[in-house]
Amino acid sequence: MTRTRQIRFSPRQLFRFFAFSEALTWTLLLGGLAYRATFGAPPALLTIVGGIHGAVFLGYGVVAALVGVNNRWAIGRTILGIALAVIPYATVPFEIRVDKAGQLAGTWRRTATSDPRDAHWFDRLYRWFINRPGMLTLALLAVIVAIFMSLILIGPPGGWQVDEG
Repeated sequence: MTRTRQIRFSPRQLFRFFAFSEALTWTLLLGGLAYRATFGAPPALLTIVGGIHGAVFLGYGVVAALVGVNNRWAIGRTILGIALAVIPYATVPFEIRVDKAGQLAGTWRRTATSDPRDAHWFDRLYRWFINRPGMLTLALLAVIVAIFMSLILIGPPGGWQVDEG
């Protein structure tokens, strides 16, 4: 008998956790910047806080996409949810709005239904991953690490060099 594992958190719980965490890390980052400007904190402080915020920021984006797919949000709503992470604290009012609208309700779509969209290859792949939370977690972590490492390699926007010649 095969036993399948389930994701411990509902789409609503997971999304709310990351929306709040993203806002919390904005507070840490902005507080660190204010502390540095006022008291001259060491650069390592902002490197650590910035790295934590960056990881949570990317995690929120991945979770927003995952929940958007699961709950069949329109592509525009999903993109808006992801993009709002760029604006400090904007994930919280977005989370409140989609929760009040019932767009965080429900469970993970683990099985196909009579909905014709469930026959699409992407939905089949999605359900395959949802039914294997360990594989899903590894795949999402790989995406987050790849994006994070790419951003570290290109450096901060103020350090980008433009070749004028």
